[in-house]
Amino acid sequence: VIDWRTAVLVPLLALLSALIVGAIIIAVSDVELLRLWGDDVGEALSQTWTTIRDAYVALFRGSLWGLRPISETLVSASPLILAGLSVALGFRAGLFNIGAQGQMILGGIVGAIIGFSFDLPYVLHVLVALIGAAIAGAIWGGIPGLLRAKTGAHEVITTIMFNLIAVPLLDWVLKLEFVQRAGRDDPVSKTVAETARLPQLLGWLDRNDLRVHAGFILALLAAWFVHWLLFKSTLGYEFRAVGANPDAARYGGMNVVLVYTGVMAIAGALAGLAGANEILGIPEYRAAPGFVAQIGFDAIALALLGRSHPAGVVAAGVLFGALRAGGQQMQAATDIPIDIIVVLQALIIVFVAAPALIR
Repeated sequence: VIDWRTAVLVPLLALLSALIVGAIIIAVSDVELLRLWGDDVGEALSQTWTTIRDAYVALFRGSLWGLRPISETLVSASPLILAGLSVALGFRAGLFNIGAQGQMILGGIVGAIIGFSFDLPYVLHVLVALIGAAIAGAIWGGIPGLLRAKTGAHEVITTIMFNLIAVPLLDWVLKLEFVQRAGRDDPVSKTVAETARLPQLLGWLDRNDLRVHAGFILALLAAWFVHWLLFKSTLGYEFRAVGANPDAARYGGMNVVLVYTGVMAIAGALAGLAGANEILGIPEYRAAPGFVAQIGFDAIALALLGRSHPAGVVAAGVLFGALRAGGQQMQAATDIPIDIIVVLQALIIVFVAAPALIR
């Protein structure tokens, strides 16, 4: 049974608290304002309010005020939701999947290779590329799950190591002759064929600045699937039972080895789809070092903020997507560094992780 008061109210109050603390940080980080406080308190108070107001208005305008800001918010939210679901699924089974970053890399590069290597009809090509990405991520995630189940090797350690392997592996693959773009010496893949690209959702408006694509629909479908898996299926019940008490689950006849491996494989598949989303849906449509940015690590924060519930992860993903999209506008309009967005995200997680502070 979900305690909706805790599940909804605490994150909302955490967001409000983070914005308040963020406002204080914005105020004290302006050297000119600090000097003014010693000369004219009234003017300093007025300018401080103006600075904070302009920053948050720009943040709102850049994330939700109009079609383009909403489009950018959803573009940023799509991979965050998929990767967040990956981590949340592991949490439900008592596993800490820190490997979403590496699973995204593997999924993205396999999706890219399928995208430029085959000549298939449009819908089929997209599906094959996504399935290939999911399988790659599942393998990269399933191996640490199997190691945990068979040898007791902790998934935190193994997934971190797999992340470290994935980064140089990506650089190596991108320099292979059949992958590297012709005429380039740096590690950049060939461009994905048009038949393998995720369709633009607002393409009918004939505007190049509306980048939101079917990856957001894919993320919502993945959230529905994870909800069904966890709360409507026998396998999902086993996932949650093992997460609550693996010894009791084993005593009850559940195959803990299969559960650990299966959870990490499905989690890896979701992260693999998140990686493919960044290749098949974002203009330029090619793989390069760093194409997943820090999304795999942000996914941990998303899962915590969403309390490992699919609906919560979707909401958290949209929130973080809005912060990312709005942060760029805030920096351009007010000269406030975009790093403040990272601070806001961290503050939100701190307040969610310590609900006693909110109460």
